Amino acid sequence: MSLKEKGFGQRMDRMPGWAFRGMSFLFSIRDRFFPVDSRLEELPIREGMTVADYGCGPGSYIPRASRKVGPKGTVFAIDVHELAIEAVQKRVQKGGLANVKPVLAAKDRAPLEDESVDLVWAFDMFHMVSQPTAFLREINRFAKSSALLFIDDGHQPRERTKAKILESGAWSIAEEKPEYLKCTPIK
Repeated sequence: MSLKEKGFGQRMDRMPGWAFRGMSFLFSIRDRFFPVDSRLEELPIREGMTVADYGCGPGSYIPRASRKVGPKGTVFAIDVHELAIEAVQKRVQKGGLANVKPVLAAKDRAPLEDESVDLVWAFDMFHMVSQPTAFLREINRFAKSSALLFIDDGHQPRERTKAKILESGAWSIAEEKPEYLKCTPIK
């Protein structure tokens, strides 16, 4: 039985600081050899958009997202962990990413305006959300009616991911790819 099938890391909401530091270290090695930010090339991010990386962690996707939306766009880097926000703030300062806004979220609440975001991605974190319905409804709240949500399985089976999305009543699955699910809001 794989870690994914055992539910490794599920329902944690917020990992301990030592675990976040370890994950960040591993991500820095991963990003050096296997740049994950290239995943954003598949997403329909355009100049001037407002996008959100929910569960941004240390910010692996943030520099590329910043370049894609350009100076007239905005990237919200959202996480529930203070260390994630600190890591993103360092990336913002080091890279001069003026269009990136780090956002510290509560467990199931992000301080964003209603219907203000064009596109959201939540990669490698959904398995850790203990209240998936509340989480997905919150994203629906700040997503525009024309928004798209891209979400991957993380460390859980695809069927569990799909069930959580559909049970939320907040999103429908528009497309399924091996890497992620593309969802549209139910408003």
